[in-house]
Amino acid sequence: MAEKIFHVCEIMIGTIVNTCTIVTGTLIGVVLHKGIKEKYKSVLYDALGLACFAIGLNAVVTNLPKSHYPVLFIAAMAIGSVVGVALDIDGRFHRLVERKSKSDRSGNASGARLADGLATATLVYCIGPLSMLGPVISALQGDHTFLFTNATLDLVTATIFGSTYGVGMLLAAPVLFLWQGMFYCVALLSSTAVSEALMAELLIVGGLLITGSGLSLLRIKDCHVLNMLPALAIPPLWYLIVWLIG
Repeated sequence: MAEKIFHVCEIMIGTIVNTCTIVTGTLIGVVLHKGIKEKYKSVLYDALGLACFAIGLNAVVTNLPKSHYPVLFIAAMAIGSVVGVALDIDGRFHRLVERKSKSDRSGNASGARLADGLATATLVYCIGPLSMLGPVISALQGDHTFLFTNATLDLVTATIFGSTYGVGMLLAAPVLFLWQGMFYCVALLSSTAVSEALMAELLIVGGLLITGSGLSLLRIKDCHVLNMLPALAIPPLWYLIVWLIG
């Protein structure tokens, strides 16, 4: 039993390190939080918004030429958004976080801000070439370079998120672990299941979601990105249908 656990930890060392850097960065940010004045917190919001906007737009522009179905991302966003609104994902998530978090005298983030922060952080941590391709390459080739690079970037990002939104940002760490773990499992079960074409479609949709988060952080437009999350399920479903028909 111990050998099996050690083997799992060995092949998932990249994801474990990535998860730990998010926890570490968040805690560092929380410790620094009290020493950061409000004007600096405001500029951090703007910096995060611009970074998210750039990262998301880059993912879309980079992967759109690789798409085998140029209109799939449009259908995914439309269908996913309708499903998300019907399920009221954004509203449920905000209400849940608001019940679990409270404002305090030191000026920590309110429940609504924490919910926005968690939504944005989860997307930034999970939706990206390094975070999605990294587990696949680690599982198939034993190369953890992508994930170690991603961990370094997430350490800095988590510090900013922690200082801005508070200790509640730790909740994004287990989400990242499960997300990357899913790619590990799929890659180990079938090396052809996560194709480059499917990855491109996921990165296009994910890039749009991150761009939407950037717009929300910049207070340009609240896109209610959480309601759009079901869009990520549409490309895999489409490729599954194509595979079954073919």
